[in-house]
Amino acid sequence: MYTALKHLHVATVALSFGLFVLRGIWMLVDSPRLQRRWVRILPHLIDTVLLASAIGLATILRQYPFVHGWLTAKLAGLILYIILGSIALKRGPTKSIRTVAWIAAMAVFGYIVSTAITHSPLGFLQ
Repeated sequence: MYTALKHLHVATVALSFGLFVLRGIWMLVDSPRLQRRWVRILPHLIDTVLLASAIGLATILRQYPFVHGWLTAKLAGLILYIILGSIALKRGPTKSIRTVAWIAAMAVFGYIVSTAITHSPLGFLQ
């Protein structure tokens, strides 16, 4: 069960990030594709599976945020990533602010992945 859940988690991480990058590129070029229905729905479906698999893994491994530092760091990074992503794709008042938020969100994503790989709150910063 663990292996299947871990593969599902990693796959949805890749799908979620790939779609975020694509949506950011479409934002930069003012593409009408951003308004398509599937573009507004699919990220929520992918992220729901991603979150469910994360909860499943935490339960199986008995490692929880606020108990294990690296998971607490991942959760904090996730919250920051969501805020920056929202600014980048929806709430940023200007394209330059959305662009900076998009780049910052991708950097935070890299930190989250590095934290997951190293099991250290410092991730690639160590």
